[in-house]
Amino acid sequence: GGAMTDPKGDRSKGPSEQDDPDLFTRIVDSDEKGVYVSGAKAHQTGCINSHWIILMPTIRLTQNDKEYAIVGAIPADVKGLTYIYGRQSCDTRVMEGGGDIDLGNAKFGGQEAMMILDRVFIPWDKLFMNGEFEFASMLVERFTCYHRRSYVCKTGLGDVLIGAAATIADYNGVPNVSHIKDKIIEMTHLNETIFAAGIASSHQGHKMKSGVYLNDDMLAQVCKHNVTRFPYEISRLAQDIARGLMVTLPSEKDFRHPEAGPMLKKYLVGRKGVDVENRMR
Repeated sequence: GGAMTDPKGDRSKGPSEQDDPDLFTRIVDSDEKGVYVSGAKAHQTGCINSHWIILMPTIRLTQNDKEYAIVGAIPADVKGLTYIYGRQSCDTRVMEGGGDIDLGNAKFGGQEAMMILDRVFIPWDKLFMNGEFEFASMLVERFTCYHRRSYVCKTGLGDVLIGAAATIADYNGVPNVSHIKDKIIEMTHLNETIFAAGIASSHQGHKMKSGVYLNDDMLAQVCKHNVTRFPYEISRLAQDIARGLMVTLPSEKDFRHPEAGPMLKKYLVGRKGVDVENRMR
């Protein structure tokens, strides 16, 4: 897990200017075996699934921020590290025990957490930056260049959503209505635009002195910028096609209820030949 994002506190101030010095991850002590770090990392997607965490600076640093210029690797279960698990939109439905329909990805759901570090130990051989503040901005730029290009993965989610939208249009009996087809075409256009920027960034990559390839920075930023805009429009169009049940659909527990279930199955039918549960899914 690449742990870069600090809580940051007052955004108008740098790490060493904060009232609370722990708002950016920093070295608080050292001995002959290594260093000890405290602070926090926010929005850490997949951290609980990781075996190792790489701690990194999150912004450009100055001479006064040397203690914050740290890159180091820690085991995900290291002493002094606390995870505060993030909320998910269907948490309460998951706890109702209705089955797997309301769980989204029923087997491999994602998660985010805040990581709190309290004097976490990093041995010298796992420490890759130690006070070299002048390299922090380059590290952030290169990390984000790779990371923002990697957002091309969102197009896989887009493919699934476009397929689901086309399927629900069929279930509702309107797959050939012109405005429905126009919406699906627009969703596809937006999704493939994200994909194109990501692939182009990789194609335009160049070999550095180390032998490692770095993808094109500008196109990586375009890929990320598209991801901050287009998936929301794709989702809006999908909701427009799916209509109001996208928001008001009863839970799976209701569908399994001996009294409510038969009524829901009677009144939430689509076109002939479509199972109500498939429509719900």
